[in-house]
This record gives sequence, structure tokens and C-alpha cells, in this order.
Amino acid sequence: MPSLKVTDEVIAVFNDMKVRKAQANEEEKKRRKKAILFCLSKDLKNIVLDDGKEILLGDVGTTVPDPYESLVKMLPPDDCRYALYDATYETKETKKEDLVFIFWAPDSAPLKSKMIYASSKDAIKRKFEGIKHEWQVNGLEDLKDRHTLAEKLGGSSVVSLEGSPI
Repeated sequence: MPSLKVTDEVIAVFNDMKVRKAQANEEEKKRRKKAILFCLSKDLKNIVLDDGKEILLGDVGTTVPDPYESLVKMLPPDDCRYALYDATYETKETKKEDLVFIFWAPDSAPLKSKMIYASSKDAIKRKFEGIKHEWQVNGLEDLKDRHTLAEKLGGSSVVSLEGSPI
């Protein structure tokens, strides 16, 4: 199976999410992506942005009360996706933000889709340099519980995720 090409838009979004501009003004901050989904193009040759499937920082607290819950709702119940999620969490010592790469491969997804997404995961991960957290999720049960993500981010030292206590 030939490896897929990761489009420039996908790489640009990643770089944008990775760099936290300290001097960003309010407008720029509002446009920052909190979460975004990526999918395969129709011809199965590229990894592209999943149209409209994003959460902006400016939406959090207004149209999006809980960004983690909204991300979970954006995932298609019976197909695979890749996602980047900018998690904000607190440990006993400090407040942190980390990008999490999520590979969503629900059990109900078609086998072919699961195979292509699984075999292309490295292609996208190679472009996403410096990601500390990767999470493969095979069903909503894994996602429903924030504890699982908290564990990924820092084990038992994590006390809150997106402002909600764990």
C-alpha cells in the first residue's frame, strides 16, 4: 500500500498549533485551533483537513462549553480519523498545555479504512514533530472518561482537564 501524502494545509495547521505565540493578541488567540480532525482524501492518496471539523479557542466557553466533549462528538461513529487536540490541564504543581495526537479507529469502522489509517499513521506522525502524547482510541468507551486522557498526559499527578476536576 503506497504511503499517503500529508498535505501542506495539515502541516501548516500542526505548526500553527505547536507554536504558542506569547505575544498573540486576543483576535489571534480566538482563532487558534483547540482541536482539529484530519481524514483521508476521497481518492485515498492524501491526508487532508476534515472540512469544518475544528474547535477554535474563541469558541471555548461560548458555543463550546467543553472542548473535550465537543471533540468526542465530532468523531464519526463508524470511520477512522486522526485528530490533534490542544489539552489544557493542571498537575498538582503547574498548569500545562500539550498537543495530543489521537488516532481514532472505532471497532465499527470498515476494515479497509482501519488498514489504510493504521498504515498511514506514521506518515502523519513524522510530520508532527515533537508531539509527546499519542493516543489510539478504538471506541467511545475509551473517550467518555477523561481519566484516560489525564493518565496519558501525566498519570495520577493530573488534577484537572480543561478546568474540570478529574
